[in-house]
Amino acid sequence: MAVSANRLELLQIADAVAREKVIDRSIVVAAMEEAIAKAARSRYGAETDVHAEIHARTGELRLSRHLLVVDQVENDAIEISLAEARRRNPAAQVGDAISETLPPFDFGRIAAQSAKQVIVQKVREAERERQYDEYKDRIGEIINGLVKRVEYGNVIVDLSGRGEGIVRRDELIPRETFRPGDRIRSYLFDVRSEVRGPQIFLSRTHPQFMAKLFASEVPEIYDGIVEVRAVARDPGSRAKIAVISNDSSIDPVGACVGMRGSRVQAVVGELQGEKIDIIPWSYDRATFIVNALQPAEVVKVVLDEEAERIEVVVPDDQLSLAIGRRGQNVRLASQLTGWDIDILTEAEESERRQKEFVERTELFMAALDVDEVVGQLLASEGFRNVEEIAGSDPSEVAGIQGFDEETGAEIQRRAQEHLDRIEAEHDARRKELGVADELREIDGITTPMLVAFGENDVKTIEDLAGCATDDLVGYTEGRGPEAVRTAGFLDAFGLSRAEAEAMIMTARLRAGWIEALPEPELEAAEGQPS
Repeated sequence: MAVSANRLELLQIADAVAREKVIDRSIVVAAMEEAIAKAARSRYGAETDVHAEIHARTGELRLSRHLLVVDQVENDAIEISLAEARRRNPAAQVGDAISETLPPFDFGRIAAQSAKQVIVQKVREAERERQYDEYKDRIGEIINGLVKRVEYGNVIVDLSGRGEGIVRRDELIPRETFRPGDRIRSYLFDVRSEVRGPQIFLSRTHPQFMAKLFASEVPEIYDGIVEVRAVARDPGSRAKIAVISNDSSIDPVGACVGMRGSRVQAVVGELQGEKIDIIPWSYDRATFIVNALQPAEVVKVVLDEEAERIEVVVPDDQLSLAIGRRGQNVRLASQLTGWDIDILTEAEESERRQKEFVERTELFMAALDVDEVVGQLLASEGFRNVEEIAGSDPSEVAGIQGFDEETGAEIQRRAQEHLDRIEAEHDARRKELGVADELREIDGITTPMLVAFGENDVKTIEDLAGCATDDLVGYTEGRGPEAVRTAGFLDAFGLSRAEAEAMIMTARLRAGWIEALPEPELEAAEGQPS
C-alpha cells in the first residue's frame, strides 16, 4: 500500500464505505487519516506526533509531524529548540507547535494491516452512533423490517439495512412463528447504547403496539379527532382499548370498528386473531369502569377513591361473563381503568348487606342497651357505628320514625357514655403498655391507635419517627385477582397513606430528626413517602 498512489483512490474508497455503511464521508476520511498517521508512526517512531491530512476535493495526502517548541530539547523526536523554531518561523514561542512535512513512503504489510483495523474500528463506531441517533428519537413508532434470523426464540430483525432490532421471545405474541425473510411489524419501545453497539428493542405484545396499529388504520385517530386513552392486552387472546371523540358528531367506537368491521379486523389480523373490545372512555370513573367490564351487565357500583378500589354488582347469571375465562375480563378491565375491581353477584351483595345489618343491630343493642327493634331502626337509618350516633345532630336521631326528642336525646347520651367508657378502657391499656402521653398530641392519633402503637412496640416519639409508612398502613402489590395486600398495624382505623405520612413527619420534626420547614415546603414534604 503506497501513500503516493492515485490521489482520487482514497476519496473513492471513502465514498464507497460511506455509502455502504450509511455514514458521513467526513467520518470515513477522518478514520483514514488516523489510520495513515498510526502506520506512519511505525516508521518514524511511536513517540512521533505524526498527522495525516487528506484534501476533501483532490484527495491529496499530506503527512507531517508536529514538534513542540521548548527551551531545552530532551527528546528530538517530539521537541524542537526555540532557536531552531525561530529559524523556521520568527514568531515562534515556547509552547507552540512547528509542523514539518514528511515524505511519502510505502507501508509494510504489518503497518497496512494495523491501518485497516483502525479504519474498520472507527467506521464501526460511527455506524453504531448513527444507528443510535437515528432510532432513539423513533421510540413509540411501528417499525417494519425483515426477519434476519431466529436465535433461541428471539427474532433478529433487519431494519432495511440501517441496523438490527430484536424482538425477544417474551415480546412475541404466543404461538406465532417467524422464519428468515418474513416481513414483521413491531413496536419500538427502547433503544440503548451499549458497548457492543446500540440495542434496538422491539415488541409485538406492548399495549401501545395495538394503539399504533389503530392509528394507522383509523384516520380519525391519526388526525387527533379520536383519542386512545387506555389499552390493556392479554397478547394473542383478548384486549381492551378505551377511546374518546373530541367531536360530538363522531362516534369513537364506530370509527374504530369501521365499515362492516374492516378497520378493527385489519388490527385483529396483525395481532394473530386477538379479540378486541373497543370501550367508550368516560370522565366519570364509575361509567368508565362499567363500560370496561363489557360485555357483562352491571347493576351497581361502589367506589372507594382512597384505596382506588371499586365494588361491582352484577346479576347472578352475569358473574362468569364479568370475570371472564381465568379472570381475564376483570383483569383487563382493572388494567384499563387503573382500579382494583371486586365483583359480587346480586345475591352475594344482598347476603352481605343483610349480614352487615345484623352486625350493626347487635352492636347497637349491646352498646346502647336497647332492644332489637330500636337497634334495627338505627341500623336501617344508615348509622354504621356508635360514633356516628353520638356525633350526629340531635334532630337526626329524634326524626327516626317512632322516636321523639326525649328518646333521641337518651340514645345519644347512652352512645356518648359508651364511647367514654371505651376511651377510659383504652387509656388504661395505653398506660399499661407504657405508651408516652406525647404521642397523643400528634394530630390524628386517637387513644385506640395508641393501644395499637403499644402492642407493636411503638411507645415514644422516637419510635414513631423510626417507622415507615408501610408499617402503619399496608399496601397492595399487583392488581386485580392477583393483588396481594400487605397489612399495617393501623389498617383497622382506615387511615390513608397521606395521613400516616403526616403523623411520621410530625414525629420526626418533634424528635429533632429533621428541621422545621416553612409551611408550603412542609405541606409538600408531608405528601412524600417516608
